[in-house]
This record gives sequence, C-alpha cells and structure tokens, in this order.
Amino acid sequence: MESSIFSLVPPILALVMVIVTRRVLVSLGTGAIIGALMLHNFNPLSAAANIYGIVMGIIFDYEVETVTFQTVTWAIIDEGFAINTWEFFIILFLLLLGMMAALITRSGGSCAFGEWAMKRVKTRVGAQILTVVLGLIIFIDDYFNSLTVGNVSRPLTDRHRISRAKLAYLVDSTAAPMCVIAPISSWGAYIIAIIAGIFATHSVTQYEALQAFMLMVPMNIYALVAIGLVVAVVWFNLDFGPMKAHEQRAMKTGELFNPGLGAIPGSQEEIQASKKGKVGDLVWPIVALIVGTVFFMITTGIQGTEGEATLLTIFENTDVAAALVYGGIFGLVIALMLNVRKPKSGTGLGTSLLVGMKSMLPAIYILFFAWTLISIIGDLGTGTYLASLVEKANLHSMFLPVILFVIAGFAAFSTGTSWGTFGLLLPIAGEMAAVIDITMMLPMMAAVLAGSIFGDHCSPISDTTILSSTGAGSHHIDHVVTQLPYALVAAGITMISYLVLGMTTSVLLSLAVAFGLLFATVVVLKKMYGEKT
Repeated sequence: MESSIFSLVPPILALVMVIVTRRVLVSLGTGAIIGALMLHNFNPLSAAANIYGIVMGIIFDYEVETVTFQTVTWAIIDEGFAINTWEFFIILFLLLLGMMAALITRSGGSCAFGEWAMKRVKTRVGAQILTVVLGLIIFIDDYFNSLTVGNVSRPLTDRHRISRAKLAYLVDSTAAPMCVIAPISSWGAYIIAIIAGIFATHSVTQYEALQAFMLMVPMNIYALVAIGLVVAVVWFNLDFGPMKAHEQRAMKTGELFNPGLGAIPGSQEEIQASKKGKVGDLVWPIVALIVGTVFFMITTGIQGTEGEATLLTIFENTDVAAALVYGGIFGLVIALMLNVRKPKSGTGLGTSLLVGMKSMLPAIYILFFAWTLISIIGDLGTGTYLASLVEKANLHSMFLPVILFVIAGFAAFSTGTSWGTFGLLLPIAGEMAAVIDITMMLPMMAAVLAGSIFGDHCSPISDTTILSSTGAGSHHIDHVVTQLPYALVAAGITMISYLVLGMTTSVLLSLAVAFGLLFATVVVLKKMYGEKT
C-alpha cells in the first residue's frame, strides 16, 4: 500500500474523526494504528512494534533497519540513550513556557496587562488588530510566533470576550503566511537554500536564489490572501461557520472556549494572582524570551555556518529548537526574579511551576500523537504518492501552478509538515518547469509554497496548528474546525488567481484578480454575517 492512493487513508481518517468525534488524541491514535497496520499487512504485533519504535525514536536518537521490540530496545541501549534533541527541545520549551506563563499569572502580570491594555485598546476590533500586527512583525520563526503572540495577546483578548478559537485563528493565519514571505526568517533561509540547489541543478543563472525568493513573494498568493482575509475578518467582524458560534458564546456568556471539551493547554485557573501585579511582570519575561531566542538563533547560526557568516547563512544554519529553549530559560529566570520580589500570594512558587508544566501536557500529548502519525505517513509514502501525481500529469503549462497548489495542499495536509512538502515538491516543480517551460519555474515553485501553507492551515497534525492553539489557549479541535472555512475561502480565491497566472504569466493581473475576488468575497460575507454578529 506504500506510495499509493491508500496512503491517504490514515490522515483523512484522522481529520474526519477529529471533526466527527471532537476527540483529538483518539482520532490521531486511530490514524496511526490504521497506518501501522497497513504498513505491516495488518499484522497487529508488527504494527505495535512499529509504533513502539516510532515513539522511542521521538525520544531517543537511534537508527534501526528491522523494527521489532527487541531491535529498537537494543538500538537505544547501544546508542547510550542519546536524546533526540529536536523533539526533546520542543517539549522542553513548552514546559518552560508553561512555567513562565504560570509565574506571570501568579505575579498578577496578566491581570495588570489586561487592565492597562483595556484603557488603551477599548474595542474588540482593536484587540484583534493588535494581535494581527504582532503576528506580522514577529516573523523570525513560526513556532516562536505562534506561542509568543498567543501568550502576549491572550490577557487583552480575554478582557474583550474574544473566543480562544478566534485568537488561535488570528495567530495561525499570520504566523506561517508571514514567515514564508520573509527572507530573514528560518523559513526564508530554508527555502532560499532549496532554490539555490534547484538553480544549480538546472544551470539557471538568470536569478540569484535570494532575488528569486523576493520575486516569488507576490506570486505566493495564498499567503497574501490569507493575511488580507484576516484583516478583513477582524475589521468587519466576519464570523461564519463554527467560528460564529464560538464568538457569540464568548460575547453572551463570557465562555471563551468550549467547556464541554475539558482542560485546555495553557490553562492556569488553579493559581491565585497577586493583587499587586504590574504591567512589567508580563512584559519583561516576554521581552527576555524574545531577546534571548533571537540572540541564540543568531549565535547557533554563526556556530553552524562554515566559512563567511551572512544574515541568510545564519538563519539557514540556526538551531531553532535549541534557541527556543535557551530563550525560554532566560524568560523563566526573569519571571522567577519578579515573583521573588512579590509579597507572598496564595499559591507557592513550586506549586505554580507544577501547575504551569501540567497546563502544557495536553499540547505535548497531541504533539506526540501527531509526530507518530506523521512518521507512519512518511513510511507509507503519502508525500511520494502525491508528488508522483504531479510528475505523471501530462498537462499544459498554464494549469501547472494551480495543480501544484492543490497537490502541495494535499501533501502538507496529509503529512502535517510544510517544510517536508517544500523539500519534496520544490525540486519536482523545478524539474517540470525546466522540461516544459522554464519561464514558469518561479510561478510553479511559488504555487508549491502557497499550497504548503494552505495544507498546513487545514491539517490537525501540523505542528504550527497545534502550537497556535496552545499559545492561544484554545482546544485544538476547535481551532482546526473554526479555521478550516477561512482557509478554504482563501484557497478558492488562490486557485482562480493561479489559473489567471498560468494563462497570462502576468503576476500583476493575477494579484489584481486575487484581491478583486477577496474584496468581492468580503462584501458578500459582510452582507451575510458582518451586520448580524
């Protein structure tokens, strides 16, 4: 069943179950089990051994060809229990962030910031615009963006009774779309490195890789439309689909998330806040987190660069996960110092730290299940199968941008990774353009980038989707279901625009069509929903 249409079954099954059952872990777990059974001809023992190997592989750094309970266990022992640093650092950062947020709550910083902001940002629109602006300017990395913007904005949006699902949408729909068009970001550096390799392979000398990336920015239509749609949704109060119910409940009852789904990531209701909190109790730990993370991204990037270090090579070789942990430790230390200076509150420091770590466990559980499903999907060859559809398609070049957009969307949705989709489909797009029509190379690669972001926004197993819901304090299922209609609207506009781009090769005309359609869509949505909510 590898690299066939059946490889789509596990991710699609997981999404359908998430929507129907509203139980994320059960849905992701079922998808992983079905995928493992498919890999091993429905042999339950072999499938269980495979899942065991994947889970251990998430924790420990080892390599083994034949996956059985014995081979995996001995491989781990032989490797000396070496930790798999990427996943370990992401989990550690979530725990650090939970502890830091708990200390900010204990110090009264969240309450003080909320009261301060309420005096200056007096409308729901203003609170949401501030969130969008923060999402647009913190574009260094999507993980960092999602968690930081959500935590900073939450006290203000809570005061204005903006649902956590709406906050998660604002965070997620500005994080990846902004990172993918910013050259000075972890995303930009990664994409530019891939483009450079494609150009070298096909002897393209017309553009430098950075120049090509900048030329592709206006061709990344989904990212631009998604950002434009977010601004319109905020400004005109365009709540439709499941989002409407969340916003109405938040405004009428003050319930910011669905109480029927249990605990949410980042929840620290058990902590008693100090009544002598100051705005600085929230601001300074967040500033320390940002400064520390950026500093260590640059430091690790310089250490990882061979030869002359430039801004692009630094971001290409930076260790994002390690930088997040170091920045998180810096922010936690500052939060601890501010708490030590406070009069004793009803909740002790140790208890607050434990509550903070506990608040991040739901997000960590979801990540573990998502990583397991992603690994199984990789073994099934889902991405390879989707990529083969592009290579087999004997289509006119005018249809290639929209076809690549759709295939990249399915690939990112199915595999839960934008970066994996970039690495898989960008070289294929370059190869196809070199053979069919070299002038379509940049539009075709831009369509891959755009489709990857679209699929990422729809996927319940995407890291960015999970961390956006975590940073906003939303139930993951609520975020997936409420964001989906907005992503589909932006994708529909993008597909039409890519058809125009393919037919005319005019970037300006395709952009004009995109924003013309966006304007028309906003007018229709405003007439249907804007005046009623």
